[in-house]
Amino acid sequence: MNKTNKNNSVWYIAGLHFECLQCGNCCAGPEEGVIWISRAETEKLAVYLGLTVSQLRKKYLKRYGFRYSIKEDPSSKDCIFLTNKGCSIYDLRPAQCKNWPFWASNLKTPNHWNAAAQRCPGINKGKLYTFEKIEKIKKQK
Repeated sequence: MNKTNKNNSVWYIAGLHFECLQCGNCCAGPEEGVIWISRAETEKLAVYLGLTVSQLRKKYLKRYGFRYSIKEDPSSKDCIFLTNKGCSIYDLRPAQCKNWPFWASNLKTPNHWNAAAQRCPGINKGKLYTFEKIEKIKKQK
C-alpha cells in the first residue's frame, strides 16, 4: 500500500523530476547490494561482451537461488561494470538500474526520496515524470 497524505493521495501525485547524470553514485558502495539481471538481459549482455551465457555467469554474476545478480567489487561494493568513466554497459544495464530512482524504497515517503537525492545529483532535476509514468516504471521487473 502506498503512503498517503491527508488528501488520501500518493505524495508524488504531481510527479517527480529526475535526470540521469551518469555519475555512478547509484552503482557504488559503500553498502553491498543486489543487482538483479534477468535471463533475457543476461543473454543480451553475453552477446555484447562476446561471451557465452555460461562464461558471463562465471565471470560477472553471482547466483542467489534461481536468480542472478551482477557481482560487486569486494572492497568498494561498486558494481563491477562501474568504471571511472561510468557504466560500461549503460545501454544494456538491467531493468533494476534503468528504473532508478523510482524504486519502491525511494518512493515510500518524501523523506526517503530526499535521502536518495543526497546520493544522486539527478533527483529533483531535469525531466518531470508523471505519477502514471512513475507507477509504470515501478511495476517493471
